[in-house]
Amino acid sequence: MKIAFSPCPNDTFIFHAWVHGLIPGAPELDVRYADIDITNGLAASPIGPEIPDVMKISYAALPYVLDKYALLPAGGALGRGCGPLVLTASGTTDPAYLSGRRVAVPSERSTAYMLFRLWAAQNVPGGVGEIVVMPFDQIMPAVRDGLIDAGLVIHEARFTYQNYDLKLMTDLGNWWEEDTGLPIPLGAIIARRDLDAQALAGWARASVEYAWAHPDESRAYVMEHAQEMDPDVAAQHIDLYVNEFSANLGDDGYGAITALLGRAMKEGLVPEFNLSLLRI
Repeated sequence: MKIAFSPCPNDTFIFHAWVHGLIPGAPELDVRYADIDITNGLAASPIGPEIPDVMKISYAALPYVLDKYALLPAGGALGRGCGPLVLTASGTTDPAYLSGRRVAVPSERSTAYMLFRLWAAQNVPGGVGEIVVMPFDQIMPAVRDGLIDAGLVIHEARFTYQNYDLKLMTDLGNWWEEDTGLPIPLGAIIARRDLDAQALAGWARASVEYAWAHPDESRAYVMEHAQEMDPDVAAQHIDLYVNEFSANLGDDGYGAITALLGRAMKEGLVPEFNLSLLRI
């Protein structure tokens, strides 16, 4: 079975057991490691033999592909205190600073960018200027060097942005949680609708639970793909992004997804779709 997920520590930690044949009855995996912007594009492509059967995409991309793919209730990333950050070199915390300025984002179909657009609509008079899409690992250097006025960053950048002498304008996770009381939907695990979604979700959940029960077993695999990340940062990354929602979305998880995508539909940020398609 073909699967695609990112080389980030949370994904490799979650899928280590399944990838290494440690989940009884689970099919062997042919893994493609790809950043979420790539998998968002793969999911939007016509289904074919080269397209993964299962993949990790952004929740912001989900409305575009629900006709072909089902959302699995295990293996993904939701949480609290783990939202995207808006960074500047200036140190200002006034959102009006962004009016008419250049802002770098990691993807136009990312949950981070969706949250940013919802926040900016409420807080940036006149709207931001140019949106520049660039690989997430290039955003902080670009802001530091004055090539970009502000950057929207994700993942381990929340632990390392001070190393670039950057300052926090706002934590979009805190904004979302204060506004809704709900966790933030970040990365979704999807599977082709002609596959057994319940079985796939069960294997993904078993892989998460194995990782929690045997945390040391995945360490070498995680660090092999962690792009020279410091081991302590990788551990923080896993602790933040692998949580109860990784094992089971539950009512709070589905409620958060419905709230985010429902609001995005209302604002015209995603195409309209039937919210009942979110559950298998």
